[in-house]
Amino acid sequence: MTRRHVALRAYDGAAAGLFSVAVMAAMAAMAGCTADGKDGNGATSRAPAASPAPAASTTAPSAVSLVPQLDESKQPKTAAEARELLARILITEDAFGPGVVRSTPFESSSGRWPVLDEGCVWQTAGLPQDVLATNTRYFQIPAADGHGRVRLNATVTVHRDRLESGWETARAMEEVLRCPDQKLREGEQLKGLLGNAMYQGEQLNNWSEDAFNEIGTYVSEQDGGPHRYFWYQAQFGPVTVAIAGKGAEGFKDETLTQLVVQGNSRMIAQAKQALGKAAG
Repeated sequence: MTRRHVALRAYDGAAAGLFSVAVMAAMAAMAGCTADGKDGNGATSRAPAASPAPAASTTAPSAVSLVPQLDESKQPKTAAEARELLARILITEDAFGPGVVRSTPFESSSGRWPVLDEGCVWQTAGLPQDVLATNTRYFQIPAADGHGRVRLNATVTVHRDRLESGWETARAMEEVLRCPDQKLREGEQLKGLLGNAMYQGEQLNNWSEDAFNEIGTYVSEQDGGPHRYFWYQAQFGPVTVAIAGKGAEGFKDETLTQLVVQGNSRMIAQAKQALGKAAG
């Protein structure tokens, strides 16, 4: 049984489908901008606002792949090597552009892993055997200019091999199917989640071996709501990279999508630069 069957990838909702089209077009544009291998941790201007691609192109395979061949000799074999790789891929606030600052705390606890329990509540546990290293960094756009506080999370996970990183994407899809409503922590919830998964070549995905996005609403005792919530995850070799965006009153959904796409494209470009075979 393949992970395609396990994840029931045919699941898709109208809202998730529309978000996917916007993400596909924006990621394709951003992938082209980062194909030169420049360091995504450097300062950069924000990408143009995402706009839907023509409907006829959303299922057509991409003509040009921006995914290099994986150089398996570069894959980390130990937790120490994985942490070094992770540090090269994980972004800082500069990758998002002006206005984004670090939150407190800035980084997750090392050696811990998020797990969605049977009651659809997120818990933390020790790293599973297939994960060598993972880390999440937390950012925000402080309330200003007529909008509330916006939250952004960036996560990089290094698995032992690409099979295990593929299973992580499959599990993300299963979690949305099982728990469309999720409790992040006390006083903080996600509601009405819809998901969509895309192999390389599907729905304009020409930059990632596998990708997954979800869309829903975010409700918080601190930040109010419901506000728009986006999650975007991509895979290259043993690495997965993900950005979560939690919107706010007065903050445009298109701008939040743009930030999620921009952060993700920087990290997947750095993963490919670190682990891909050199051209030529």
